[in-house]
Amino acid sequence: MFQPRRLVLLGTAALMVSLAQGLARSQAPAPPPASTSPSQRTGTTPPNAAKESKSGKHKYSHANDFLIRGTVFTEAARAFPGVQLRIRRATEKKYRWESLTNSRGEFAMRVPQGSEYEVLARAKGFSDQTRAIDAKNGLNEDNLVFRMQPVPGGKK
Repeated sequence: MFQPRRLVLLGTAALMVSLAQGLARSQAPAPPPASTSPSQRTGTTPPNAAKESKSGKHKYSHANDFLIRGTVFTEAARAFPGVQLRIRRATEKKYRWESLTNSRGEFAMRVPQGSEYEVLARAKGFSDQTRAIDAKNGLNEDNLVFRMQPVPGGKK
């Protein structure tokens, strides 16, 4: 009859074929959703629809945001993690946005377009640094680089 090796080989092949067919079925795209909602088909408006449109609740879109991103380095040109970054409008005293640099010294924050901003980089034992950003120039982002300097006579 059959040798044991051939039986194992045939059994494995049959298993692989059935597994491949099962995977193909599970990865088939889902049918497209119906083009009309139940309320459109019946001609009635759901009771929640009027309340949602009048409440004014809508999702915020970042399409018109200005992206401020950059990197902070030490005086030895190494990445500086954990530096505090604060952003405010140039016309305001209070900082509205705040973040910290990641392990590679990088940061990114979104602010509304149409204003001038001031970015403050602050780390213990280092002098504070500020940069002015113009978010009215029609661009969508600005890239900053900070090179922190130690405070003279201070501890790190």
